[in-house]
Amino acid sequence: MLIRSRSIEPGRRAVPNKDTGAQKIDGAAMKHPSVRELYDYWNARRGLRTAPERAEIDPGAIRRVLADTFVLTFDPAAEHPFRIAGTRVCAAFGRELKAVAFIDMWKEESQQLMRDCLHVVAHESVALIAGARGESAQGCKLDFELLVLPLRHRARIDARILGALAPCEQPYWLGARALGRLSLGAIRYLGGGDRSLRPVLRSVSARPIGRVRHGFVVYDGGQV
Repeated sequence: MLIRSRSIEPGRRAVPNKDTGAQKIDGAAMKHPSVRELYDYWNARRGLRTAPERAEIDPGAIRRVLADTFVLTFDPAAEHPFRIAGTRVCAAFGRELKAVAFIDMWKEESQQLMRDCLHVVAHESVALIAGARGESAQGCKLDFELLVLPLRHRARIDARILGALAPCEQPYWLGARALGRLSLGAIRYLGGGDRSLRPVLRSVSARPIGRVRHGFVVYDGGQV
């Protein structure tokens, strides 16, 4: 049985996309300069392929956005640990993030959806852009723009993830007051090989894990 749903913000009903006037790529708005620059670089490196090789990513070519970038090992059993995290990403959470599980950076209600998102990015070779929000112990809140991109590595399409987590503003307390776990906001997929917009796959509680095929989740045995 197949499930396909519109993009939604967790905990809210689906609403039409709003035109914010920001740069749009494949129908999705990218607001932060670091996110746009990283996407443009990744897009140029992949050419006509669904994703570039990890070895093709030159840190020197994206040095202006390195503080907001990260690389994950795609490893569901280990909850996708950070291999590299930029200085501003680490500063936002008040700690070094290397080897920290990416899923653990999210609130419990956002974790399964983030697992599903990473699965789609890695196995369908599509990009993802989303909103996120963090809050410090002192009640300081900060919104982020999240970009998640697939990378090939040693002929595998599900080994590495390139991303950016860029703050939407620079408050005076950033780096001094560590943020807690993030909540996931609105999500958009950007097309892979066909450059078409992909929908968000909603997670189904207490159900078997399905196989992702061309933007759908397929459940064996007729169960949803």
